[in-house]
Amino acid sequence: MKIAMIGAGAMGGATVEGLLKAGHEGKDICVSDPSPVVLERFAGMGVSVTTDNAEATRGADVVVIVVKPWLVEQVLTGIKDALQPERQVLVVIAAGMPSKSIREWLGEQCPPLFLCIPNIAIAQLQSMTFLVPCGAMASHHTERLKGLLGEMGQVLITDEQHLAAGTTLASCGIAYAMRYIRAASEGGVELGFKADDAKQIVMQTVRGAVELLEASGMHPEQAIDLVTTPGGVTIRGLNEMEHAGFTSAVIRGLKAGGKC
Repeated sequence: MKIAMIGAGAMGGATVEGLLKAGHEGKDICVSDPSPVVLERFAGMGVSVTTDNAEATRGADVVVIVVKPWLVEQVLTGIKDALQPERQVLVVIAAGMPSKSIREWLGEQCPPLFLCIPNIAIAQLQSMTFLVPCGAMASHHTERLKGLLGEMGQVLITDEQHLAAGTTLASCGIAYAMRYIRAASEGGVELGFKADDAKQIVMQTVRGAVELLEASGMHPEQAIDLVTTPGGVTIRGLNEMEHAGFTSAVIRGLKAGGKC
């Protein structure tokens, strides 16, 4: 499978790293980006590179557009004549970009279209990725892309209506999780640990919580009950966080992030 990655910033670059870690050969990936520094980096990984988006598009089976939303129209109109709708699949990774606009820009040159929102953990094969098939298309296109993205984490097939919610919950959400890790690490320093030790303690604790929930299938509150002994330190800590609006702040942050 030949993959063109048009745009190799934080998300596009992370996706290329994930593809390589998942076992895809560099020669099967073409990165197109205007930055010489970016191209040099990926060329060093054995990936084909170019500054010509149309050139990258022509040789690809899957064309992935990973640019800022306000650049999507410019990029798509620039590669329109190079697209081959009969043999290619188009994936657009850009928050808040409606499929209707993409189809209007490309017209009959629009290949089977998917909107996609991964998160930067895709570089470590741990993304939570949302995939939206846009319009009627053969199911094998969806399965093909789900399989590709599934090599780099978990994939949820959803609809366009829920993509903004998925973006804030997982793509923005990874930043929210990191903010908790930062806050807890700073708390660890105040409790007497060195900064690096505190960060490692918190990361392993979060990792353990995820593993426990996945292995047991328990609801988080059910698992919390296992460590909240009556009159104990855990319940006192939890209640102090709730007094400060912990749960409410998380939900409000998610809802604010979903307004796109």
